[in-house]
Amino acid sequence: MSTLGVPLDADALPPGWTARPPGDADVATLTLLREATRRAPDGAPAGTAPADTSTVEAVVVGPASWTRRQLLVTDPDRAAVAWAVVHDRAAGRTEVEVMVLPGAEHADRIAAALFRWAEAAGRVVAALRRVPSTQLDSGSRADDARQRGWLAEAGYACVRTWLQMSRPVDPSEAAPDALPGARPGVTVRRVRAHDNGLPVAEDLHLVHQVLEESFADHFNSYREGFAEFVVRLQEDPWHRWDHWWIALVDVDGTEQVGGALISSVLPPDAGGRYGSYVDYIGVHRRARGRGVAKALLHTVIADAARRDRNRVGLEVDADSETGADGLYLSLGWRTGYRTESWHRYVETGR
Repeated sequence: MSTLGVPLDADALPPGWTARPPGDADVATLTLLREATRRAPDGAPAGTAPADTSTVEAVVVGPASWTRRQLLVTDPDRAAVAWAVVHDRAAGRTEVEVMVLPGAEHADRIAAALFRWAEAAGRVVAALRRVPSTQLDSGSRADDARQRGWLAEAGYACVRTWLQMSRPVDPSEAAPDALPGARPGVTVRRVRAHDNGLPVAEDLHLVHQVLEESFADHFNSYREGFAEFVVRLQEDPWHRWDHWWIALVDVDGTEQVGGALISSVLPPDAGGRYGSYVDYIGVHRRARGRGVAKALLHTVIADAARRDRNRVGLEVDADSETGADGLYLSLGWRTGYRTESWHRYVETGR
């Protein structure tokens, strides 16, 4: 059993169980498996909102599959029980996700086998990148003792906690003066687009540059090339080019880029309402203390209201010394649940 040249141990699974790369016919089944192992985007228990088929389809058979290695584990009745995904995110950065159906027979054995396979796949990915090692980056909900136990057994260490926050959006916030405006000297605009709807390259480069520089002193920061950055975001089926924003600031009479925000669409909640999600928000050092983050956040809230969305979600580093969670709390965000980053480093043997 193998996928893209990465073998799974011959005796890794119980007799009669199989592992193979997933395909078109597995999308619906894997959507249900994924939903059973995670919370909904708004923090609600799994299964309370419509299943997010779009994301699974993109990962299994869409553009996101091109940068991922995957294994689907089935029981003797050919029922899908587990799914492992190894994402070649960037040089020295490999994301690992192992999902095992709750209550599955032999769950511990299957999880251990898939984490071993993921380690081997991570080494292959790093070798192809021509780097001597890679960070295996996985995660768990903070309250998921089962997943946390498997990560610890596989040699991962918990390195960070994240707050998964959400803010309700009121329709009245679509009005021009419903939310505070930007301070003097600060302007927020959408990334410019050509007549065909595609964004202007200059603005995309500006967003990438300001985010790279803004996050340089943040936890686990690493350099990601522009092409890699843009392609990765396009892999997300909920990505939208008209959800990118740039903040401009006046610096000694010259207008300069002071921050940027990239948002996307949140899938429907239990009531069928869509939301917006803040994927990235960064403020350049030269613009800090001028209300740029608030201006960007108010912009995306108003945009969500105009699109008839009922919430804006985001993730914030609970361990950061910047106090960003305090800003979000002051603007109406509340924590729905916590997640954790678990890391392990492996050598390629180059």
